[in-house]
Amino acid sequence: MFSRLCPGRCPLALLWTVAALELTWRPAAAGRSCSESRQVYAEKGYSLNTAPQTQISGEHLRLCPQDYTCCSSVMEEVLARQSEADFLSAVDDTSHFLLTTFTQRHRKFDEFFRELIDLAEKSMNQMFTKTYGKLYTQNARVFQDLFVELRRYYTGGNVSLGEVLAEFWSRLVERVFSLVNPQYQFSEEYLECVSKHAEQLQPFGDLPRKLRVQVSRAFIAARALVQGLATGRDIVSKAAKLSPGAECVRALMRQWYCPLCRGSPALRPCHGLCLNVMKGCLANQADLDAEWNNFIDALVQVSEKLEGPFNMELAADSIAVKVSEAIMHMQENSVSTSTKVFQGCGSPGPAPGRSRRSPREQGGSRRPFRTYSPEEKPTTAAGTNLDRLVSDLKDRLRPMRGFWVSLPHTLCNDDKMAADLTNEDRCWNGQTRGRYLPDVTGDGLVSQINNPEVEVDIARPDVRTRQLIMELRVATNRLRHAMTGQDTDFIDSEEGSGSGGGAGGERYSDDWPGYGPYSPPYSKPPRPSGPNKPPTSGTELAPAGLGPTRAGV
Repeated sequence: MFSRLCPGRCPLALLWTVAALELTWRPAAAGRSCSESRQVYAEKGYSLNTAPQTQISGEHLRLCPQDYTCCSSVMEEVLARQSEADFLSAVDDTSHFLLTTFTQRHRKFDEFFRELIDLAEKSMNQMFTKTYGKLYTQNARVFQDLFVELRRYYTGGNVSLGEVLAEFWSRLVERVFSLVNPQYQFSEEYLECVSKHAEQLQPFGDLPRKLRVQVSRAFIAARALVQGLATGRDIVSKAAKLSPGAECVRALMRQWYCPLCRGSPALRPCHGLCLNVMKGCLANQADLDAEWNNFIDALVQVSEKLEGPFNMELAADSIAVKVSEAIMHMQENSVSTSTKVFQGCGSPGPAPGRSRRSPREQGGSRRPFRTYSPEEKPTTAAGTNLDRLVSDLKDRLRPMRGFWVSLPHTLCNDDKMAADLTNEDRCWNGQTRGRYLPDVTGDGLVSQINNPEVEVDIARPDVRTRQLIMELRVATNRLRHAMTGQDTDFIDSEEGSGSGGGAGGERYSDDWPGYGPYSPPYSKPPRPSGPNKPPTSGTELAPAGLGPTRAGV
């Protein structure tokens, strides 16, 4: 060797350098000890029965270079399976924080939102019992049914919030109209007429619309966020469950355990080699990147809406307040409202044995309605508040952007997986110890056409990955609609009706009122006409001061 380096006389220093290099990395040769490789192999729990004591000829090797080796055929097969297990474990460990975040945050937000709904109902029941007494308890079913439907919507039921609130106000106007006119007896058909004409009368003023805007947007955003967190959990779980192909396993074995077969188990793969292997094995996961980032951004934006204009805490608190204000509004305007109803629906018969009650009796107890003060407000089971939950969620979501495309770098930056960049000349390059010369390939399936380490069929996109991409798109679309107060389940049927979840032309101010034409949300279609029923079609209630519009009234 010296004669090849120095045709003439070599300097002594050069001779020492060459000798040192030969001692540091000598070619594999028969008879060289395999003690280090055997020790590492045994530490992994494998029997040494098939492990050579000294290096043997490597013609039997299928995955590693066929040089003198410390691996038998059995060892090579065992280590190939071990490399696959190591790879799957590394991916699972690296993605674990994503899975944990989505699982735990889904549970916390779900627990919190359910608690808010429970507290809103409890607050209404306690305060309405105190304020209205028997008048409330006799009609409590109307309010209970409202919360049953709100829970059903939140938990994913096929429920239209617009229809739920419309039905609630429709039933409430019938009950309150009877209570403010106790001297009359009203048939079911008559009350149906009252309900039908509520759209013109606006007996509750603008409060039904305000409540619809607050509740719909908050509930839509809350449900979309919780569903989005569940989707994120499921996507991570599916994407991290890999089935490496034969070419991937071959490459994993070459980079991680072929050094062991060469008698140098401590030698780590070069950083570039590791990146090419990982990019080939994780090409499909990298293709999730664009839709994954859109999904993460949408989750962050919806959570920001929930702590801002679509605040679920404020919306839940507002239910009892707005309903109480609406009842008081109808009580205070009962005379003018009743006059218009009598003009449109006919004169009702007197209640048997009843005299006209005093205004105080009509209105029930008029003690002012109030909500909990911050000091009185119960602590939720979640043990936190919405601002804290959202802030924590955003802090955890933002680092998730680009996770799948950067996964090869994350894995290869682990010093257990690959040598760092400062050891470019003292790492395993796939054949021997030395610099890794090939370029690092790009990200994603198409970029693997020139991957020197993993043969990838770029003409066959992974069906499972395509399905995950579609799931992400659907979830992102739902979240983006929720940002504008629209529920994708009802966006087509309710668009422009004013009774859907969205009402996209409305915006929030201090009390979140909308602007533009008012379309009352609490009218409902009339039931089929029956005998002796007051007219419910072809008649309109007269505007105040214009007199009746139906003959004979």
